[in-house]
Amino acid sequence: MSRFKGIYWRTFTVTVGMVALTLVLLGASFFALTYSYIMSEKRGELEDKVEAIAQLAVTAYDDPSLLHSWDQTRREMKDILTVAEKMSGTDFIIILPGLNQFITTDQTLETLELPLPEEINGRLVRGEVYAGVTDLGIYEKPRFVVALPARKAESGSVVGPIMAMAEPNAMTEMWGAFMGIFGMTAITVLLIAFVASATTAMQQTKPIRDMAAAARRFADGNFDARVHNTGRDDETGELIDAFNAMADSLQKTEQQRREFIANISHELKTPMTTIAGYADGILDGVISPEEERQYLSIISAESRRLSRLVRRMLDVSQLQSLDLIKQKTAFDLSESMRRVLVSMEKKITARGLDVDVEIPEDPVIVLGDNDLLTQVVYNLLENAAKFAVQGSTLFLGLEKRGEKALVTVRNTGQTIPPEELPLLFERFHKSDKSRSEDKDGVGLGLYIVRTILEQHREKITAASQDGVTTFSFTVQLAEEKGGTKSV
Repeated sequence: MSRFKGIYWRTFTVTVGMVALTLVLLGASFFALTYSYIMSEKRGELEDKVEAIAQLAVTAYDDPSLLHSWDQTRREMKDILTVAEKMSGTDFIIILPGLNQFITTDQTLETLELPLPEEINGRLVRGEVYAGVTDLGIYEKPRFVVALPARKAESGSVVGPIMAMAEPNAMTEMWGAFMGIFGMTAITVLLIAFVASATTAMQQTKPIRDMAAAARRFADGNFDARVHNTGRDDETGELIDAFNAMADSLQKTEQQRREFIANISHELKTPMTTIAGYADGILDGVISPEEERQYLSIISAESRRLSRLVRRMLDVSQLQSLDLIKQKTAFDLSESMRRVLVSMEKKITARGLDVDVEIPEDPVIVLGDNDLLTQVVYNLLENAAKFAVQGSTLFLGLEKRGEKALVTVRNTGQTIPPEELPLLFERFHKSDKSRSEDKDGVGLGLYIVRTILEQHREKITAASQDGVTTFSFTVQLAEEKGGTKSV
């Protein structure tokens, strides 16, 4: 993957791009508003000045005596315009059409004719004020010009235009200052956005890179890799925690897989070694004909144990693929437990055990798979009888607790250490004592119990204290106060 196509660069580009676009749009709006405001202010300022100068021109028109001493009037008005130009920095032009003369503070116009552009002349003829940027046909650079007609005080007739002109540089000086300030601000904001977006994008992408590296280590068989969470409580922190939880689950699954392979290798190796050893002894003549029957019986027993092991493994595989939620039916759990007790009578009697039974006479209707839950009770009772002390008492009980039915199986034997209790339901798990006493077991009975109950969304608990070991599990009742639950 190209380094410029990653999340880091995408996040960085989008963030900086959005900030830059925002600044451009804001700057364009700001420049337009400030320019319009400055031009409006300048126009108002020039109109006020032109109005004042226009009053002087109208006075000259209305005083007939001034027409016979024009040179003197010209000098006096020129002096007034010069003072006004020095005070305001604005050039003025007074055009006196009746005398075919004009007065101006701009020395470059003294020897030139001044034909007014059509646009300006048309507005003045209509008695309107003109304000705009023009070169008047004589300047190299455009200037901001405000022109208005001078009217006689008595008749109100237009007697000539009065114009004020300002250099564009002077007009836009404040606008240029605004642009400079805004430009510096925009650059500062972009730099801050650059640093902030780069830091944020790096913080967002680093955990993802770490998870990708950890995933690659998983692929190489290293399940110890983890992603360190630096205390983040956002979505990325949740992703890191979920990833680490997945890694823990994968590590546990891998450990269970290895244990499963080791256990099954051990369980298969023992009967296969026994079968092969005695069969070779018979074939080689090492075992006498008188002992052949005895060793053939051992071979037969080990073959059956091997067959049970394979069958139990197939049962486990099938149970894990079942969806019992859709297969639940209502049945009488108390009746099923009585049948299990009857089927176990010979084994219990052979061990010299007594049985204490607390099963209600009335039906206890539960929701589940009858055959599989019956198998759960059978496995637990068989396990209890197998490891109970001879002459002791087994307990099998059933009671209702809220919306659940509670089944309890108890025996008296060796106390199971607390740290070993959670391992009882693992595949092929056997304690040292069970290995010495349980020669026919394959270590899958309790694992099948847990698998069946998990498929029913139920749990089983185990406790062992002072030689008394108790297994308890719950099943959903089908009965309610108002009737029976639908299946």
